[in-house]
Amino acid sequence: MLQHQLLNFNDETLLHRALTHRSYVNENPGSDRDNERLEFLGDAILNFLSGQYLYTLSPEMGEDEMTRRRSALVDEKQLAKFAIEVGLDFRMRLGQGAIRDGGYQNPNLLSSTFEAVVGAYYLDHQQNIETLRPLIENLFKSVPATEMIERSNIDAKNRFQEFVQKQGVTQPPRYVTEKVGGSDHNPEFIARVYVGDKCYGEGKGRSKKNAEKSAAEDALKRCGRMKEFLFIMDD
Repeated sequence: MLQHQLLNFNDETLLHRALTHRSYVNENPGSDRDNERLEFLGDAILNFLSGQYLYTLSPEMGEDEMTRRRSALVDEKQLAKFAIEVGLDFRMRLGQGAIRDGGYQNPNLLSSTFEAVVGAYYLDHQQNIETLRPLIENLFKSVPATEMIERSNIDAKNRFQEFVQKQGVTQPPRYVTEKVGGSDHNPEFIARVYVGDKCYGEGKGRSKKNAEKSAAEDALKRCGRMKEFLFIMDD
């Protein structure tokens, strides 16, 4: 089986770092650094590329729809699928504890590793995003339009932001997320969503993204029980 082009690196040490989870580093002192900085870079690149992809895909698509679809293209579930498609699942460098806990099939680890590989590929190719764009857009194109639309319509964070905007509130929701338990390879996070200085929802999850979505879902439920959103804003 041919190796996916996204794994073709000039500097193999960059690829190894992108594949290295902190659980591996913790169990192997003196090994290469973990992939968290690369994950941060890859996340930013994927958000940019997905936004540009959707902008050119359909000139009639409005901002709200593009925002929802972008979220569907780069959420944890979809990035985990991309990671498996590229062949990252059993290439990830995980600690034995993470492996025993099913790390090779963990959507959080898969999506994070995919982001790290994207960031590393960008650096490995002289920070030229044009070398990366066709590879990522081909993955985006592999997502059926019906699936993307269906999933984009149920993203809680987008729905809560739209709800807030419809009330005439210009300040977007703000999420505060922290790790509250679990292990390095199976953490637990709690997130709270604020509009202004007021907390409207709280949620937990095994990743920051999932915790924030849970908080948004909680906020939607709470606001749905209120007669006037602006009334509670003015408390």
